Amino acid sequence: MGDTKRSAGRGSRLLGNRAVLVSTTSTILFFIAVAVVVALAPGSDIVGERFLNWVHLKQSLLGTATAPSVAEAFLLNVRMFMIAEAIILVLALVIALVRGVPGPVFFPFRAVAVVYTDIFRGVPLILVLYMIGFGVPGLGLGYVSTRSDITYGIIALVLVYSAYVAEVYRAGIDSVHQSQTAAARSLGLSRWQSMRFVVLPQAVRRVIPPLLNDFIGLQKDTALVSVLGSIEAARAAQIYGAEQFNYSAYVVAALLFVLVTIPLARFTDHLIARDRRRREAGGAAPGALGTAAGAPHDVPGAIG
Repeated sequence: MGDTKRSAGRGSRLLGNRAVLVSTTSTILFFIAVAVVVALAPGSDIVGERFLNWVHLKQSLLGTATAPSVAEAFLLNVRMFMIAEAIILVLALVIALVRGVPGPVFFPFRAVAVVYTDIFRGVPLILVLYMIGFGVPGLGLGYVSTRSDITYGIIALVLVYSAYVAEVYRAGIDSVHQSQTAAARSLGLSRWQSMRFVVLPQAVRRVIPPLLNDFIGLQKDTALVSVLGSIEAARAAQIYGAEQFNYSAYVVAALLFVLVTIPLARFTDHLIARDRRRREAGGAAPGALGTAAGAPHDVPGAIG
């Protein structure tokens, strides 16, 4: 029996190693084929000079006397992303909770939350940027109408992405079985305590991967703030390209975005794979509330 299990284990490892070898080889061959096609294209020399010129790549990265550094401008993208992300996490959670508040008294609040998510999920981000960035200053509201274009860009990002993230939160909350809330209420917890100590911890764990996917999109969409005049990475690349008649700066800006988004994407894949392994192991749902026999003060500790 033991020999049979060891043989099966060796066979599985052999098949796994063979699959990895085949996939790696096919991937390498694919990229080699793409490189050969590009290299043999009639205009490859011109494209290489305009997009991959080493001198222009270096100059655009570091900046010149008349053109801003793409690397320094990219720091503005990162700053906008960090500020917007922190606000979105909080605002979106509030919107999701408001949509789930029961009772006729809270109907107006639920209606506002529904209208908000419907509108800002339906309007393209660039149009929201134009309306906020050019419309608010035109209102002449003193302090509100005299903010920087970066501030208006962050506001537009927050408005749009909060609508998306609120729906992600709401999906996570709805995925928690009603028995969890019922068990918490039977222990003497209020509706808010049940949401805070039982439902939200489970919901947030479940929606972390899609949240990270949304924030990958947010990081890329910070480039659209350039329509308001901010000199971030994309605008810096545009300035350099217009000055030097070369597009290598766009490649530099693209690589900088990739250097940030790829680690986030791999981390998201890691979380998804870990969650899949837990489900396949047949264990209890993460953070599931235990039996209803414990004392109320034991409930928060049951959130594993």
